[in-house]
Amino acid sequence: MPDTPGPAGPAVVLVGPMGVGKSTVGALLAEWLGRPYRDTDDDIEAAEGRPISDIFVNDGEPYFRAAEKAAVRDALRTHDGVLALGGGAVLDADTRALLAGRPVVLLTMDVDEAVRRTGLNVARPLLAVNPRRTWRELMEARLPLYTEVARAVVTTADRDPEEVARAVLEALGLTAGPGAPPVPNGPAAPDDDPHDPRQETP
Repeated sequence: MPDTPGPAGPAVVLVGPMGVGKSTVGALLAEWLGRPYRDTDDDIEAAEGRPISDIFVNDGEPYFRAAEKAAVRDALRTHDGVLALGGGAVLDADTRALLAGRPVVLLTMDVDEAVRRTGLNVARPLLAVNPRRTWRELMEARLPLYTEVARAVVTTADRDPEEVARAVLEALGLTAGPGAPPVPNGPAAPDDDPHDPRQETP
């Protein structure tokens, strides 16, 4: 007997470096679109029963990447809402192939903002030493992979989460549902934060 067809796939897939705000923006997009939100980092932690930082320390990066690959594959197959991927998910060639042709948006920020957001976060194991240089090297290595899978690129610079989310919708030609707030007439408040404060893996 053939398998029952699953969802067509996520409506939006967010990729980008750690700390760029994929979780915050993704949750907003899901609310506005009336779709569920999912984060593959959360899936990994739920499956393993421990924080990803512990996985890195106790089992090493290769073990984590294998778990990440499986989590992304499952989410792309079963999730029809908004999906956020960990910063290094695109390192896997099979994962990049699975992302081909999907509504993938790359969120970006500059190195100064990245270090401010992530540099002192001890739960980010790949940034433990010299975070500025390490982040720059990670981005130099990963940017071609991000752009390979991305249908659109949206910067988070000088934007609050709502502005970033609206830019993502516009880039993909999607329309927010009735739950989305009206477009503001004035500039965003200076204390608005476009980035996700929660710990994210590299």
